[in-house]
Amino acid sequence: MLNEQEHETSAAPVGRFAFLRRRKFALILLAVLLVLVFMAVKNISHPPQQPGQRRFGQGRNFAGAGFNQAVSVAVATVSTGDVQVRIPALGTVTPLATVTVRTQISGQLQKVAFKEGQHVKKGDFLAQIDPRPYEAQLAQDRGNLRKDRSLLADAKLDLKRFEELIKEDSVAQQQLDTQRALVEQYEGTVESDLAQIRTAQINLDYTHIVSPVTGRIGLRQVDEGNYVTPGDTNGLAVVTQLQPITALFSIPEDNVGAIMQRLHDGAVLRVEAYDRSNSALLEAGKLLTVDNQIDVTTGTVRLRAQFDNEDGKLFPNQFVNIRLLQDVLHDQMVMPAAAVHRGAPDGVTSTFVYVVTPQMTATVKPVTLGVADGDTIAVTSGLSVGDIVVTEGGDRLRDGAQVILPTATPAQVAPKRPVSANGRRNFKGGRRGGRTASGQAASPGS
Repeated sequence: MLNEQEHETSAAPVGRFAFLRRRKFALILLAVLLVLVFMAVKNISHPPQQPGQRRFGQGRNFAGAGFNQAVSVAVATVSTGDVQVRIPALGTVTPLATVTVRTQISGQLQKVAFKEGQHVKKGDFLAQIDPRPYEAQLAQDRGNLRKDRSLLADAKLDLKRFEELIKEDSVAQQQLDTQRALVEQYEGTVESDLAQIRTAQINLDYTHIVSPVTGRIGLRQVDEGNYVTPGDTNGLAVVTQLQPITALFSIPEDNVGAIMQRLHDGAVLRVEAYDRSNSALLEAGKLLTVDNQIDVTTGTVRLRAQFDNEDGKLFPNQFVNIRLLQDVLHDQMVMPAAAVHRGAPDGVTSTFVYVVTPQMTATVKPVTLGVADGDTIAVTSGLSVGDIVVTEGGDRLRDGAQVILPTATPAQVAPKRPVSANGRRNFKGGRRGGRTASGQAASPGS
């Protein structure tokens, strides 16, 4: 009896553990079944999307219902106008005169009368060299002249006496000839003295240094008190003429014939200088001259343009973008260059634009382009005056896509699905049919 009671006591816990394991397994199985049922119901109520379908509420296309979201675009109208034929080039600003101011005599620099960066005119005083040695030399040369002129006068008097005496045979012919030679000698000495005086006067003038040209003076190369000579490499300063100023640039040899013809006809060709970014106009001028030969290594010819440069925006050795106005084409069909697309919308590589139709759709139109003038481009074929072309938003378009113009009225906007008061799309009979904004029924397959 004791053994049976112990067996029953030990078997009771084992039975409880088995019951708990079966219950846990049943709960897990039930959870798995609930998940499978939930997924099945979800797939039935929301079938998988087909390629090209988009769910409502996401602002995308909903294929199968015939509704495409319209694309907002910017447009422009094809019109007629003038197109300027411009030749672009890279140029270098070059002054008409760049002069290094140097002393022409040696001496101590007593005074510098200019400021760095100052605008000076031709003849303005710039610097002073010690003039005292040259004043002394001039005085000495003038003294020699007076002495030699006295000797010349005395020799002429003797010659005159000898000429009177020779008539009376009072002097020999040889003495007369010697006196004549002495007079000519003194005349030569006087001429030499006059030349020495002119030289001394010029050297004295050189001590007063003036600007040789009108322009802007650069940095000072030497300070007061230094001994300067004509052999100094840097000189005293550099004066650069800025008004007017020129620019040198090169164009392809293919354009030379048309340019020369325009110049031969007496035309004044406009030249514009832009900054490095090619966006800001610095100065407008005119074509001055064309070089006399073509560079065989580059196939280009050099030209020089002149600018008034009253505002000083052009600076020597500055790199600028040049636009040479070769000609003006009148009555051209033009449109914004932003409307042009390049690609293969119909499988053939071409240049095309999107044209907005009266039905507010975008249609692909291949075009043939002409001359580009900044943001405007000429069209030779493919469009008509008055056509409306897309200038912004074309990268989101395709042939036949609905578009919205910036000034479009509600009636011009592409139809959309009606929305109920609770913000959900209306469906009829559980199908995605319903009615459009215009009240017409939309078939599920449209």
